[in-house]
Parts: sequence; structure tokens; C-alpha cells
Amino acid sequence: MKYSKLNLAKEAINHKGFIKKIPDIFRMVKMWRRGTYPMKSIDIILPLLGILYVISPIDLLPEFAIPVLGVMDDLAVLSLTIPKLIKEVDKFLLWEAQQKYSGAQVIDAEIVK
Repeated sequence: MKYSKLNLAKEAINHKGFIKKIPDIFRMVKMWRRGTYPMKSIDIILPLLGILYVISPIDLLPEFAIPVLGVMDDLAVLSLTIPKLIKEVDKFLLWEAQQKYSGAQVIDAEIVK
């Protein structure tokens, strides 16, 4: 089975709702750059650099020279970066919800079926 960057990208996209979180990733980065969202720089820069490494045509182990190992380094980088990025986005979404509803109060709640 031959792997390519396109197949690796498809595999990454299928990772636990990655597609649904892409707008959240952009919003998180935008709010972080503005200084609104407090986050360590390393927590966002490393996952984004990892994704850029997989997308870029330049590799430490090129696929055309060493077919199996060339794909393995991309898979290793993806397996480390995608879960880290998803974890950071989940933290951001929790933070965003807390900011949105921090002043809200429930006065008379009722269960509706």
C-alpha cells in the first residue's frame, strides 16, 4: 500500500471531528494573537509547525528516497500534533463558553421535553 501526503491529510482530517474544529482553530489563533485568549505560545506553535511539516514538500526522510520511513515520520508527527491541537481547541471552547456565560444566571429553570 502506497502512502502519499494526500492520504495522510485525509487520515488526519478523519481524526475525531477534526473538520468540525477547523473554524474553532482559526478563531482560537486569532484570539490568541489579539491577546484575548491566554495560552502559552508553545502550545499552539508546535502543533501548527507539525501540520506545516506534514503538508510541506520538504522532509527529513523523503518519501521518494525511503518510501516506508518517509511516510512513518509524517505519521509520527501527525500522531503527536493532531491530538495536541484538538486538546488545545477543546480547552479554548471551554474557556470561550465560560467567558460567554460567566455573568449569566438561571432564574426559573424548567425541564422541557
